[in-house]
Amino acid sequence: MTERSMVKIQGATKVFNPGRPNQVEALAEVDLTVASGEFVTLIGPSGCGKSTLLRLIASLVSPSEGSVTVNEKPAEQARLDRDYGMAFQTSGLFDWRTVTKNIELPLELMGWSKADRRRRARQMLELVKLEDFANHHPQELSGGMQQRVAIARALSFSPSLLLMDEPFGALDEMTREHMQNELLRIWQETGTTLVFVTHSIPEAVYLSTRVVVMSPRPGRIASIVEVNLNDRDGATRDTPEFFAKVTELRTALRELEG
Repeated sequence: MTERSMVKIQGATKVFNPGRPNQVEALAEVDLTVASGEFVTLIGPSGCGKSTLLRLIASLVSPSEGSVTVNEKPAEQARLDRDYGMAFQTSGLFDWRTVTKNIELPLELMGWSKADRRRRARQMLELVKLEDFANHHPQELSGGMQQRVAIARALSFSPSLLLMDEPFGALDEMTREHMQNELLRIWQETGTTLVFVTHSIPEAVYLSTRVVVMSPRPGRIASIVEVNLNDRDGATRDTPEFFAKVTELRTALRELEG
């Protein structure tokens, strides 16, 4: 039986400002398939098009050539159908809304009733273990807690896909490791497909089922590293298997330097 694809990218090229002096070819002939339930991470040198590829999946920009399908439909239709949620390096929370009201925002825009919004927000707060902070405002939370609220908001309407662009990049190392564990737990509990962007080699290995290594601009897929670690927890980072995968990924990135 063939695995169902959540994301399928075929021959995607993206050129910004075509025909102008400031033309930039960000991506060239990218082919990538992400199966439903996978955790796929994009990694590569700065400026290689990782975020642009994520934006193509989200239909925030359109490919100059090629096609992108999400949840077996054109990416634009998937965006209109709210098939995905997004989380960025900054949480993007509204300071004047409580944690609960921030989580409820997409549901409010989708026309959910007040009772249904409130019930779903409670469920999401339980998922990210922030039940005691429902009535707090974002400025009263730590950076890691704010990111947990952002993840709860992104998952509030049960999207099939979660797109994350360096969501832990601004956090200190200990908080970052804690958030990695929380994200793995949430991924396992919800079964949501994840496409994740990072610059961190250990983070990519620890989180992913596959790591997509992208070349310098114009971004192409240089290689894909399969990560088959057992159940991951704090001790995983100290295992020989983890170090071997980190070395494999680091080698793949160094080979891009020529």
